[in-house]
Amino acid sequence: MILQNLPFIFFVFFTLLFLAGVGSTQPPFSCDSSDPSSKGYPFCQTTLPISQRVRDLVSRLTLDEKISQLVNSAPPIPRLGIPAYQWWSEALHGVTNVGPGILFNGTIRAATSFPQVILIAASFDSYQWYRIGQVIGREARAVYNAGQANGMTFWAPNINIFRDPRWGRGQETPGEDPLVAGKYAVSYVRGVQGDTFQGGKLRGHLQASACCKHFTAYDLDNWKGINRFVFDARVTLQDLADTYQPPFQSCVQQGRASGIMCAYNRVNGVPNCADSNLLSKTARGEWRFKGYITSDCNAVAIIQNNQGYAKSPEDAVVDVLKAGVDVECGSYLRKYTKSAVEQKKLPESEIDRALHHLFYVRMRLGLFNGNPIQQPFGNIGPDQVCSPEHQILALEVARNGIVLLKNDKKLLPLPKSTMSLAVIGPNADSPQTLLGNYAGPPCKSVTPLQALRSYIKNVVNHPGCDTVSCSSGSIDKAVDIAKGADHVVLIMGLDLTQEREELDRIDLVLPGMQQELINKVAKAAKKPVILVILSGGPVDISFAKNDPSIGSILWAGYPGQDGGVALAEIIFGDHNPGGRLPMTWYPQDFVKIAMTDMRMRPESSSDYPGRTYRFYKGDTVFEFGYGLSYSKYTYEFKRKPLNTLYLNQSSTMEIATTSDSVRYLLVSQLGQEACDKRKFSVIVGVQNHGEMAGKHPVLLFVRQGNHGNGRPKKQLIGFQSVILSPGEMGEIEFEVSPCEHLSMANEYGLLVLEEGTHWLVVGDDKHPITINI
Repeated sequence: MILQNLPFIFFVFFTLLFLAGVGSTQPPFSCDSSDPSSKGYPFCQTTLPISQRVRDLVSRLTLDEKISQLVNSAPPIPRLGIPAYQWWSEALHGVTNVGPGILFNGTIRAATSFPQVILIAASFDSYQWYRIGQVIGREARAVYNAGQANGMTFWAPNINIFRDPRWGRGQETPGEDPLVAGKYAVSYVRGVQGDTFQGGKLRGHLQASACCKHFTAYDLDNWKGINRFVFDARVTLQDLADTYQPPFQSCVQQGRASGIMCAYNRVNGVPNCADSNLLSKTARGEWRFKGYITSDCNAVAIIQNNQGYAKSPEDAVVDVLKAGVDVECGSYLRKYTKSAVEQKKLPESEIDRALHHLFYVRMRLGLFNGNPIQQPFGNIGPDQVCSPEHQILALEVARNGIVLLKNDKKLLPLPKSTMSLAVIGPNADSPQTLLGNYAGPPCKSVTPLQALRSYIKNVVNHPGCDTVSCSSGSIDKAVDIAKGADHVVLIMGLDLTQEREELDRIDLVLPGMQQELINKVAKAAKKPVILVILSGGPVDISFAKNDPSIGSILWAGYPGQDGGVALAEIIFGDHNPGGRLPMTWYPQDFVKIAMTDMRMRPESSSDYPGRTYRFYKGDTVFEFGYGLSYSKYTYEFKRKPLNTLYLNQSSTMEIATTSDSVRYLLVSQLGQEACDKRKFSVIVGVQNHGEMAGKHPVLLFVRQGNHGNGRPKKQLIGFQSVILSPGEMGEIEFEVSPCEHLSMANEYGLLVLEEGTHWLVVGDDKHPITINI
């Protein structure tokens, strides 16, 4: 029994050894130049191609050693000088100790905590997203260099589409639009991994490794007894092609991500982590993905135990390894891979293939080049964690993301001469609420209450509710306080007790007695009140939108370590808000739609309204892209393309018609060269008519003249931000590719260009383009 368990005993021993010594200042690495034995290993020779070095290393491993490396907590291989490695670290919106790979137990005790991703996305600023990735990558490398990490592979970003407003993890995503999610993935990944913004690489080296998750069609955690472990997402080829897959394709092809995580759920009956069409044919084949693929935690066991897809543990192991998984978060591969080989269900070559991908990434990280302090990124020290520059960026991101939803009679900004202020609500003084999920210890934390007190001396605070759930409260006391103040700020909304991983919402309204508290305070206050909503997902606040006693509404997401400061700056006019909603805000009535219904497009026969701004046909509380400012902006197309695009190249091109008699052409028939030749530029003029300078995101949409047959109502095709002084006009240039931006996916998942009129739309201005095939 002891001999049989010897590999496991060694695994536990070295894991405990790592945990005991991770606080040392020496980062773990291989190929120590001071060790004479390492000089004889070709895998230690940095002049050789990495692929050759990996082949040499894998060839030296025994079967047991190979299998030991297939799990996230990979033990050391002492005879080759290879230390333990932890694949699981997290950095969703800042380096965190949520996963086992990072410990804040040494010189570094915290890291810059940016706003939750949904608020980051509200800036619609891809360069700012890149800068966030840069900071996260540098701080990650600094933690590693300080000896407080046993891995440099971070399982972020989460780029699943925020399809349903109830999803507890929607807060982790860039929102509901595939273009936004894809551009966020590219920007974040390039920043983390050390690429330039435009995609240049540092000679193949990785500053840190980013991993796009959860692949694919994953957007349900636990709703009315249906959880992500058993959920079978029924998805059409059309929806896969134009909604669920594009962010991952962008992440791989343009972002050059070095990792992908496959999701728990099944798609059309097949578990994502056992789907060779998804992992091998699509990601590695069509998209040319070169990194590693990890399962979500315990996803391999779930294939057998929860989904019943595999009959035995060995079958589950065979299913995922043959599909393309390289490493498991969990222990199933460690326990059952050898018996799968012995039962001749699994050839050893499948294990070798996985190890090639794993060690390739570790070598790109420089972990087999000798002491990493002497390598690229080795000079990144603890002084670059929580640096002033990084904290300024965290504040800037919060400022640029907060969305002004209502501002009747220009109630905001409040005058700084305000004599007294009542700050009411359960989220007014909660530092933890600012962070959202997957957050580690922040460099600092300033709550909205603390920040508002820096503007007004006479501030009276009352939570109004016992907690965010607001099952009981002191509404009368809050009303008395409101009566005596010049102005009232209500800071309400949600927190992680309402929405998080493993917890989807049932309702879209504010919890418990929150609405009652807001209404009574607003009615009693001397002047219209300011309502602030902290939340990841949308909330039906129609009552507040339509109530004249509620003069202004701000949505602040989960705004991070400096979210309170950013909020106070906006309320008192030191910053002009410019954020725009990255997701539709639906009415409570939307909850009659089953969260398990994956269809994006509406269906009139069943009264199904569709999902997201692209297809949803019902009423909204606030639309995707909505956001006010203290300035008014106008738009004008300054340079317009030709009105007609001719696509037919030869008589041999196959022209087809849709069910509603619209002629179309397959994009694949045109070819990349022809598509590139038909790109054109559009210049949009933007003018600030306000009295404050402002940063303003400009969103360019396309509408098709015919909305039937599964066509989107409109589609975002570009976005850029411009900073304008009062009265200033600026110009933004958009490049439009007909093959990419004017096409749509048909029912077979193929991109087609349809004949007819397409309208480019920015604000109220629009320009027609007729496609002639």
